[in-house]
Amino acid sequence: MDTGVYSLLIELKKNQKIKIGNLGKFEFPKGFYIYTGSAMNSLEKRIDRHLRKNKKKFWHIDYLLSNKNAQIISILKIKTKERIECKLNKEIFKNLKGKILIKKFGSSDCNCKSHLIYLGNKIQQNQIIFDEIVERFNRFDSNLSSMV
Repeated sequence: MDTGVYSLLIELKKNQKIKIGNLGKFEFPKGFYIYTGSAMNSLEKRIDRHLRKNKKKFWHIDYLLSNKNAQIISILKIKTKERIECKLNKEIFKNLKGKILIKKFGSSDCNCKSHLIYLGNKIQQNQIIFDEIVERFNRFDSNLSSMV
Protein backbone atom coordinates (compact mmCIF):
# COMPACT_ATOMS: atom_id res chain seq x y z
CA MET A 1 0.00 0.00 0.00
CA ASP A 2 1.48 3.32 -1.05
CA THR A 3 -1.38 5.66 -0.17
CA GLY A 4 -1.70 7.94 2.81
CA VAL A 5 -1.42 11.33 4.40
CA TYR A 6 1.63 13.37 5.24
CA SER A 7 2.69 16.56 6.94
CA LEU A 8 5.65 18.64 5.88
CA LEU A 9 7.37 20.74 8.53
CA ILE A 10 8.76 23.69 6.59
CA GLU A 11 11.11 26.46 7.66
CA LEU A 12 10.97 29.77 5.83
CA LYS A 13 14.26 31.51 6.58
CA LYS A 14 13.20 35.07 5.61
CA ASN A 15 9.98 37.04 5.23
CA GLN A 16 8.83 36.54 1.66
CA LYS A 17 6.11 37.77 -0.66
CA ILE A 18 5.07 34.78 -2.79
CA LYS A 19 2.44 34.39 -5.48
CA ILE A 20 0.38 31.26 -4.80
CA GLY A 21 -1.30 30.30 -8.07
CA ASN A 22 -4.81 31.70 -8.42
CA LEU A 23 -5.00 32.54 -4.70
CA GLY A 24 -2.83 35.63 -5.25
CA LYS A 25 0.28 37.15 -3.71
CA PHE A 26 0.83 36.84 0.04
CA GLU A 27 3.28 37.95 2.69
CA PHE A 28 4.79 34.92 4.45
CA PRO A 29 6.56 35.72 7.72
CA LYS A 30 9.74 33.79 8.41
CA GLY A 31 9.31 30.83 10.69
CA PHE A 32 7.87 27.36 10.75
CA TYR A 33 4.87 26.06 8.81
CA ILE A 34 3.21 22.69 8.63
CA TYR A 35 1.39 21.55 5.53
CA THR A 36 -0.84 18.46 5.53
CA GLY A 37 -1.68 16.66 2.32
CA SER A 38 -2.73 13.30 0.98
CA ALA A 39 -1.59 10.98 -1.78
CA MET A 40 -4.17 8.42 -2.75
CA ASN A 41 -2.05 7.05 -5.61
CA SER A 42 1.60 7.15 -4.62
CA LEU A 43 2.67 8.56 -1.27
CA GLU A 44 6.41 8.16 -1.84
CA LYS A 45 6.32 9.79 -5.29
CA ARG A 46 4.32 12.73 -3.91
CA ILE A 47 6.82 13.28 -1.13
CA ASP A 48 9.76 13.00 -3.55
CA ARG A 49 8.07 15.61 -5.75
CA HIS A 50 7.72 18.00 -2.79
CA LEU A 51 11.44 17.64 -2.08
CA ARG A 52 12.40 18.89 -5.58
CA LYS A 53 12.86 22.64 -6.04
CA ASN A 54 12.48 22.61 -9.83
CA LYS A 55 9.06 21.35 -10.88
CA LYS A 56 5.96 22.51 -12.65
CA LYS A 57 3.83 24.35 -10.09
CA PHE A 58 0.53 22.54 -9.78
CA TRP A 59 -0.52 22.62 -6.09
CA HIS A 60 -0.49 25.63 -3.76
CA ILE A 61 2.35 24.09 -1.76
CA ASP A 62 4.54 23.97 -4.90
CA TYR A 63 4.71 27.76 -4.95
CA LEU A 64 5.91 27.97 -1.35
CA LEU A 65 8.36 25.08 -1.62
CA SER A 66 9.89 26.48 -4.83
CA ASN A 67 11.03 29.57 -2.92
CA LYS A 68 14.78 29.51 -2.24
CA ASN A 69 14.20 30.41 1.43
CA ALA A 70 11.77 27.54 2.08
CA GLN A 71 13.11 24.22 3.26
CA ILE A 72 11.38 21.02 4.34
CA ILE A 73 12.98 20.08 7.63
CA SER A 74 10.87 17.04 8.43
CA ILE A 75 8.26 14.76 6.86
CA LEU A 76 5.75 12.71 8.80
CA LYS A 77 3.47 10.20 7.09
CA ILE A 78 0.75 7.68 7.78
CA LYS A 79 0.09 4.92 5.25
CA THR A 80 -3.66 4.49 4.93
CA LYS A 81 -6.37 4.14 2.33
CA GLU A 82 -8.65 6.36 4.41
CA ARG A 83 -9.03 10.05 3.55
CA ILE A 84 -8.01 11.46 6.93
CA GLU A 85 -6.05 14.49 5.73
CA CYS A 86 -8.65 16.98 7.03
CA LYS A 87 -9.02 15.27 10.42
CA LEU A 88 -5.26 15.24 10.91
CA ASN A 89 -4.93 18.86 9.79
CA LYS A 90 -7.61 19.98 12.28
CA GLU A 91 -5.94 17.98 15.07
CA ILE A 92 -2.57 19.62 14.41
CA PHE A 93 -4.11 23.10 14.16
CA LYS A 94 -6.08 22.72 17.39
CA ASN A 95 -3.29 21.20 19.47
CA LEU A 96 -0.40 23.33 18.28
CA LYS A 97 -2.41 26.57 18.37
CA GLY A 98 -1.19 27.56 14.93
CA LYS A 99 -2.39 30.43 12.78
CA ILE A 100 -4.08 30.39 9.41
CA LEU A 101 -2.43 33.04 7.25
CA ILE A 102 -3.88 32.08 3.86
CA LYS A 103 -7.44 30.82 3.61
CA LYS A 104 -8.04 27.86 1.27
CA PHE A 105 -4.30 27.11 0.89
CA GLY A 106 -4.24 23.44 -0.12
CA SER A 107 -7.90 23.06 0.79
CA SER A 108 -9.79 24.16 -2.30
CA ASP A 109 -11.41 20.71 -2.51
CA CYS A 110 -12.61 20.47 1.11
CA ASN A 111 -14.21 22.58 3.85
CA CYS A 112 -11.02 23.20 5.84
CA LYS A 113 -9.93 26.80 6.36
CA SER A 114 -6.41 25.94 5.18
CA HIS A 115 -3.98 23.02 5.07
CA LEU A 116 -1.04 25.33 5.75
CA ILE A 117 -0.56 26.29 9.39
CA TYR A 118 1.91 28.92 10.62
CA LEU A 119 3.62 27.80 13.83
CA GLY A 120 5.73 30.85 14.63
CA ASN A 121 9.22 32.11 14.09
CA LYS A 122 11.14 31.25 17.23
CA ILE A 123 13.99 29.00 16.14
CA GLN A 124 14.56 27.67 19.67
CA GLN A 125 11.03 26.23 19.61
CA ASN A 126 11.90 23.95 16.66
CA GLN A 127 12.40 20.79 18.73
CA ILE A 128 9.34 21.42 20.90
CA ILE A 129 7.17 21.96 17.83
CA PHE A 130 8.56 18.86 16.14
CA ASP A 131 8.08 16.70 19.25
CA GLU A 132 4.45 17.84 19.58
CA ILE A 133 3.74 17.14 15.91
CA VAL A 134 5.27 13.66 16.14
CA GLU A 135 3.17 12.99 19.25
CA ARG A 136 -0.02 14.06 17.39
CA PHE A 137 0.90 11.84 14.44
CA ASN A 138 1.60 8.86 16.66
CA ARG A 139 -1.69 9.27 18.50
CA PHE A 140 -3.59 9.70 15.26
CA ASP A 141 -1.83 6.71 13.67
CA SER A 142 -2.56 4.43 16.64
CA ASN A 143 -6.20 5.56 16.72
CA LEU A 144 -6.41 4.82 13.01
CA SER A 145 -4.85 1.39 13.46
CA SER A 146 -7.38 0.51 16.13
CA MET A 147 -10.24 1.61 13.85
CA VAL A 148 -9.13 -0.69 11.00
